[in-house]
Amino acid sequence: MTRHKLSAAASTSQERPLPAIVKRWILRIMVPLKGYRQLLTFHGFSDDALAEAIGLGEWLDPAIMDLDAEKILSELKALAHSEEKGKAPALPSSLQRNINKLATLAGLSRTDCSILAFAVMIENHELLESAADLLERVSTSELCRILSHLLEIPESEIRHSLQPQGLLARSGLLTVDRSGAAPFSRKFDLLSQSFADTIFSADAEPVYLLRDVLVPASPAKLQWQDYAHVVDLMSILQSYMANAVPRKLQGVNILIHGLPGTGKSQLARVLAQHLNRDLFEVAFADESGDPINGDRRLRAYRAAQCFFANRDVLLVFDEAEDVLDGSSLFSEKRTQSSKAWINRTLEDNPVPAIWLSNAVDCVDDAVIRRFDMVIELPIPSRNYRNRIVKTMCGEILSENEIAQLSLCSDLSPAIVENAISVASIACNNETGLNSAQIIRSVLNGTLTAQGHRPIADEPPSYLPDVYDPTLINCETDLLALCRNLKICKSARLCLTGSPGTGKTAYAKWLARELDQPIIVKKASDLLGMFVGQTEQNIAAAFSEAKKEGAVLVIDEVDSMLQDRRSVTASWEVSMVNELLTQLESFDGVFIASTNLMGHLDQAALRRFDLKLHFDFLTPEQSEKLLERYCHALKLANPTPASLISVRTIANLTPGDFMTVARRHRFLPIKSPMAFVDALHAESGIKGGVSRSIGFIH
Repeated sequence: MTRHKLSAAASTSQERPLPAIVKRWILRIMVPLKGYRQLLTFHGFSDDALAEAIGLGEWLDPAIMDLDAEKILSELKALAHSEEKGKAPALPSSLQRNINKLATLAGLSRTDCSILAFAVMIENHELLESAADLLERVSTSELCRILSHLLEIPESEIRHSLQPQGLLARSGLLTVDRSGAAPFSRKFDLLSQSFADTIFSADAEPVYLLRDVLVPASPAKLQWQDYAHVVDLMSILQSYMANAVPRKLQGVNILIHGLPGTGKSQLARVLAQHLNRDLFEVAFADESGDPINGDRRLRAYRAAQCFFANRDVLLVFDEAEDVLDGSSLFSEKRTQSSKAWINRTLEDNPVPAIWLSNAVDCVDDAVIRRFDMVIELPIPSRNYRNRIVKTMCGEILSENEIAQLSLCSDLSPAIVENAISVASIACNNETGLNSAQIIRSVLNGTLTAQGHRPIADEPPSYLPDVYDPTLINCETDLLALCRNLKICKSARLCLTGSPGTGKTAYAKWLARELDQPIIVKKASDLLGMFVGQTEQNIAAAFSEAKKEGAVLVIDEVDSMLQDRRSVTASWEVSMVNELLTQLESFDGVFIASTNLMGHLDQAALRRFDLKLHFDFLTPEQSEKLLERYCHALKLANPTPASLISVRTIANLTPGDFMTVARRHRFLPIKSPMAFVDALHAESGIKGGVSRSIGFIH
């Protein structure tokens, strides 16, 4: 055998002597467990630093060209024998104290403590790890045998301690890789990356030991009254938690779900504040900023349940779909084990827990039923959105600007808070924008990225000053209809007719006359990408209208009320059924508009109290609208020639007049006849024909 030169690692090991207990473990690995077979190679030592640390340093002299393997082995055995004759070395005092604390909190056995201490030491001492890995790849069974020898504990006790149902695993402190053979050191998986370091601290508290997986929650920014849009559920939640928590009932678990940004995390903080309890959140990322996967977050949760069992705290597990969602095709093993654990432990966890999720569609029913309460947190109603925006932006935005933002039904507290934060930093002379403009731009960027419509420049209820329901060509007396609706306050109306004939405009006018807000949804706003999502969106729209006391309008309803006799997909039938079900239970004013009356489901048509057909303008209506728009645009009074000309356009709609009027903003119209010429052009695009002048009828 020839030898290598003395390595830098060996030099370092001379400066830092091994703890006595580590040296004993290494020598047991070398001799009884025959690790020397990998340490002594044909070319010398496989690890000079390791050889130096265990007392074979004289063989590292570069002057020694040939190593006597038999002599080295004999010397190594003598070192091991001498070590075993000495007094049993102790663990570092700080490590021993903290493991004793954990033992008290989690109820760990002496065997549990010994195994945990060894796993911590192998994580902190590179030479111990190197020595253990000389044993090459080991199975779980071999791991138990090796630990039994190293720790002088019966193998049966080791196996019992390391079983999946053991306290080490259930507490999340230490798990063992059972997937197959692996290097010895890789078989252990401690709670977190920092756990092996922090457990050496002189006076480590449980929170400190868990600092990269469990963090104290920030103070709440909202208040209890900000959740008045779910007042009934909040009242029940408050009463339940106020009685259950002081009594230290086991298995107290609340599931709160809803779209991102609806205030779920804030609600957990508000509740903890209301109950005068500290709140700790299972972290998404460790101290290095790296994401923490669902399995490790579950382990952190288990550890927190053990550590905080006798403390007055609440736990919150945000993004709970990481562990509750069983839909992934690629995580069957994980989800099954997670579900099994949840089904077993949600019923007796000592620390009350609040679970937050963006979606619960894929959560198993058996898991859901184990929660004491399941609360859906919707986006607040317009009134409450107005109050929240005012609370957050009252010093920045005017009343009109606040009201405009509040009209957006997709506006959540979280994105408002973010927009305000950006505006507070970016609002300066360099941008050329004021706070209101910055907030609006940031909000629109977020809303668009989430798949929502941006905040409209005009509110949904906007109508031009020239609007007049008498200038809509409909057989029904629209003014009389409005008077009657003011009395009965409930109706289901279906408005049909070509685009631009004034269906949506009449709905806005009607809502204004009824002194009710209006919610306008296009069919595309409600159609979802996933199974069941459309039905949820439909239900949410009706729910919002009920809460707001609003007139609900669904435009292009033919996309959602297709004749069920002609559809082929089950989701299409389900969509129609959901809309009809919601329609039956809605006692406000509902308006559906469509350009394709013949495509609607016959059963759906029977649900409408009144079907109103909006037709093209009559010649008289066209003439009056021309006069009104000329006045509004400050043009001259229409000439007789322009009035005659506008009466000849057969397929003219109020929408055509609005289109030409909008064009006037950037391409000014200079005369009434120029306005009529533009109307003729719009009519021609639609393929319209002119009426015969003759005797005007």
